[in-house]
Amino acid sequence: MNEALAVGSLAYDIRMKRVGEVMEEYGTRYMLRPVHGGCEWDVLREHVRPATTADRLSAALAERNANSVREGAVWG
Repeated sequence: MNEALAVGSLAYDIRMKRVGEVMEEYGTRYMLRPVHGGCEWDVLREHVRPATTADRLSAALAERNANSVREGAVWG
């Protein structure tokens, strides 16, 4: 589905609908990590593509919203 993604590049997992940083490529899989840390996950090569600007913005907005909910629970 795509050319090889470089370690350190951002990729979009089309099955999980998540953006992650490519940590490793092995065989037919990639290891991705959430952009701002967290647990890595693996994904088949055919289910990943380079992240677009829209993917990156969507991921950033989702993270900000999640942080806002957590902060609201502390201050609310």
